[in-house]
Amino acid sequence: MARISLPSLDSSLPGIPQSVLAVSMEAKYQCQQCHQVLRKPVQAQCGHRFCVHCFKLLTSSGPKPCEACRQEEIYEEPQSILNSNEAFPDNAAGREIASLPAKCISEGCSWTGCIKEYEAQHEGKCEYERVPCETCQVLILRSEKERHNERECEARTLNCKYCKVSFNFKEIKAHDEICQKFPMQCKDCGKKKIPREKFLDHSRSCAKSKTACPFSEVGCKVVIDNGKHSDHEQTSVMEHLRLILATMSLVRLQRPEAPGLGEWQEDSGLGLYRAPEDGATATAATDGGGAAASGQTFGLDHKVRALENIVCVLNREVERSSLTLEAFSRQHRLDQDKIENLGNKVRQLERTLTMRDLQLAETDQTLRELQFCTFDGVFVWKIADFSRRRQDAVAGRTPAMFSPAFYSSKYGYKMCLRLYLNGDGTGRGTHLSLFFVVMRGKCDALLKWPFSQKVTLMLLDQNNREHIIDAFRPDVSSTSFQRPISEMNIASGCPLFCPLAKLAGKSSYLRDDTIFIKAIVDLTGL
Repeated sequence: MARISLPSLDSSLPGIPQSVLAVSMEAKYQCQQCHQVLRKPVQAQCGHRFCVHCFKLLTSSGPKPCEACRQEEIYEEPQSILNSNEAFPDNAAGREIASLPAKCISEGCSWTGCIKEYEAQHEGKCEYERVPCETCQVLILRSEKERHNERECEARTLNCKYCKVSFNFKEIKAHDEICQKFPMQCKDCGKKKIPREKFLDHSRSCAKSKTACPFSEVGCKVVIDNGKHSDHEQTSVMEHLRLILATMSLVRLQRPEAPGLGEWQEDSGLGLYRAPEDGATATAATDGGGAAASGQTFGLDHKVRALENIVCVLNREVERSSLTLEAFSRQHRLDQDKIENLGNKVRQLERTLTMRDLQLAETDQTLRELQFCTFDGVFVWKIADFSRRRQDAVAGRTPAMFSPAFYSSKYGYKMCLRLYLNGDGTGRGTHLSLFFVVMRGKCDALLKWPFSQKVTLMLLDQNNREHIIDAFRPDVSSTSFQRPISEMNIASGCPLFCPLAKLAGKSSYLRDDTIFIKAIVDLTGL
């Protein structure tokens, strides 16, 4: 068989999710690597199918043994070696998959169609699909992506509208608190849009801003507008002189009782400690200029000591905060470890549940097969709800249906039937199409291959008068009758088995919305 170069098949995507299918997925449509629905299927020389993307990944570093052959215990070199030079595109399987009914898996989306339309028109374009935001990784609807990027994304980048510097959205509010161009409003004069960098200069020059009188140190209680300091000083000269005189008199009276140098005196008003007045200061108290200098020095000492006390208090608060933060950090690390351990346990339980679900599904399938199974090569298939099933076939939701498996003997060939209620191929829309399928059985190694027994297919007349019968002998050169290497071989049979017109009206083949199909396998020679 001529091989086609795989590089010509371009696909950067793995298989299509199984949940996209509107019907149960047949095993032959499953990629042996990603276990999803085959996307651009290729068939290795061992017969297993892969997505072209998965196959290229498998063989990118050279030929690899087929793990599916090993699992099925049919591994045989060199047929079971995966080699890109020995694989070929499986166009037949690709066409079958393209016609399978599909639905959108996005919540809220009602799109339906076939796999071919899904890949070409809907995949990656559904407005209901949730996609991750490139910056914050939050899942959002594709239709809301633009609005999210502009208005909602916590990690979006914005320019400060005042200084034009770019910031993360989370940082923009904190930046507003320090932005030098941020507009501020003066509470005194009401002026707005003053840049923060110029607000201090404005406060100093604002005509309506009020500050204490420079003579507040000696007792003046007046608070004056910035522009009226000169007027106040000129009109209150006598008052200021009286305050200075009273202050100097008080200093003179206290000088003899002042503590000696190097001693400390408690100020009950402030709760602080202050140095006693210097003896040299007391001696110079009679000089008006010396008294003013002494008063200023005295006030500065008070301010320095008050600031020192405040710094000590703040240092203690910082130390306490550091210890608290360290304790919180330790607890956070412990909580993170617990969360990680719990996450691991949850993931392990999810894997266990998945395995149990698979085992239950396999058991259920086995029970269904045993319920209808026969071991003599004769099988009668009852198909109820014919009208509804045919409507599904016409609509493309379920174009084909498979019968339960039956056997030629307990350890013989495993077989089933495949029925197209709206026809297939040349019989589409006009006939029932009925096909015979050879399936992989547990005892295939003991049987004679290829399968060569005569097969008779019948649509039973429920009046037992005139059955519709078709029979054929297998073409032993066809792959349909070789020993199966996948779950089932390609179906072979009668695309023009029965005209649909014979099932219309009061047909003896269709009673109580039910038909019966019978298959007989000639056991001669077995």
